[in-house]
Amino acid sequence: MPTAPSIVWFRLDLRLTDHAAMHAAMAQGGPVIPVFIWSPQEESPWAPGGASKWWLHHSLAKLEQALRRLGSRLILRQGPALAALQSLAQETGAAAVFWSRRYEPAVIKRDQHIKETLRNAGLQVESTKAALLHEPWEIKNQSGKSFQVFTPYWKNCLAQGEIAAPLPSPKALAIPAKWPTSLPLEALELLPKIIWDGGMASVWNVGAAAAHQRTESFAAEAWTHYGEERNRPDHAGTSRLSPHLHFGEISPRELWWKLRARAEQAGIVGWEKSQFVSEIGWREFSHHLLYHFPHTPDAPLRAEWNAFPCAENSDGLRAWSRGLTGYPIVDAGMRELWTTGWMHNRVRMIVASFLVKDLFLPWQEGAKWFWDTLVDADLAANTLGWQWTAGCGADAAPYFRVFNPISQGAKFDPQGDYVRKWIPELKSVPNEFVHAPWTRPSGKVTGYPGPIVDHAQARERALAAYAALRAELKAR
Repeated sequence: MPTAPSIVWFRLDLRLTDHAAMHAAMAQGGPVIPVFIWSPQEESPWAPGGASKWWLHHSLAKLEQALRRLGSRLILRQGPALAALQSLAQETGAAAVFWSRRYEPAVIKRDQHIKETLRNAGLQVESTKAALLHEPWEIKNQSGKSFQVFTPYWKNCLAQGEIAAPLPSPKALAIPAKWPTSLPLEALELLPKIIWDGGMASVWNVGAAAAHQRTESFAAEAWTHYGEERNRPDHAGTSRLSPHLHFGEISPRELWWKLRARAEQAGIVGWEKSQFVSEIGWREFSHHLLYHFPHTPDAPLRAEWNAFPCAENSDGLRAWSRGLTGYPIVDAGMRELWTTGWMHNRVRMIVASFLVKDLFLPWQEGAKWFWDTLVDADLAANTLGWQWTAGCGADAAPYFRVFNPISQGAKFDPQGDYVRKWIPELKSVPNEFVHAPWTRPSGKVTGYPGPIVDHAQARERALAAYAALRAELKAR
């Protein structure tokens, strides 16, 4: 009697290499039915934003092509996910369902319900590790609790021992006698209805093959200048792997082993303690925090920060989001974001600080805007980054650290190349004035706004509010 088919439910693991769920399904011995289910309402209030949906559309197309080369295909369905899986199992006679774990609070709750329901119906159901080097519950401090500071967390991770080698891509997949029906990719309506994605298409190659190409080219240079170049938005000094990792087009284990191989070839000792590898650690840490503190996408980790005052400033929020604050390094970053779906990490810190501490707006407003416009919008990383800047999260920057947009621009974009790339209004402004164009002798630049807030005054206001909050907490 033929072995029953197994369903592989793809989510944020859009690859064939190092795919434990796929290997588990293949081990059953029967046909393998790959499926992707579009059910964004089940991730509310953090359903994928516009830029993420654009990337998802193209990544699914590339995954379908990869499966076709194996003689297989990708089935597309609309949610609810449980109903879609139940229907697919009934149509195909599948006896097992496998998927890769995710760690967002709403998804965890949904997946637990699906797993219990399908098992009660007699199906074999297993979830596997795919997105992280270490599961959030595997890393504990000496008291058996979760970490809230990065350095001891990552030190603990590095002490766990060798990272297992990634699994190979399947060379072939058993297929069912008859394929179930599938929606066309266009039916998911992932592409924007307004024309704003041309910039993303011009700078990104989507899919697993592109992820591996980018990893290979970056790994060849990662050890030479990354520590210095990573802070320069005017240089191509970062890996730009974040969207590939978020959508699972490459696994962190694959990245780890590629970096290790390159380091060994170059004779580099202690490569795992390098600056770039620590960035992998920050990604792991963000998921550790999200898992243990699931309220943090919407509220501060440190509850006392709920009492921190913020302003109503819709005009400021609009100017910030459109890159019209009058501070060039801030505006260049926001325009880069809108055009390409990505922003250099140093600039992310600068624009975040400006929103929270210069405009006095709640960090949640910035997190929402990033969520909709970043192709690498990841709930764990987005939450960690914004709470770090606001000073209200784990391992946060001190609140009194207020980024000066003028000096930050001068330090990390000294010739103004990054600013001029994204703000053509400033193309003829000399270097000495490009980060504060209102100070040039001839005055304001035609077509570019003056500063919407005085940074020095805004900094004093932010620090005064912080001091007041500390005094109030001390008096309680």
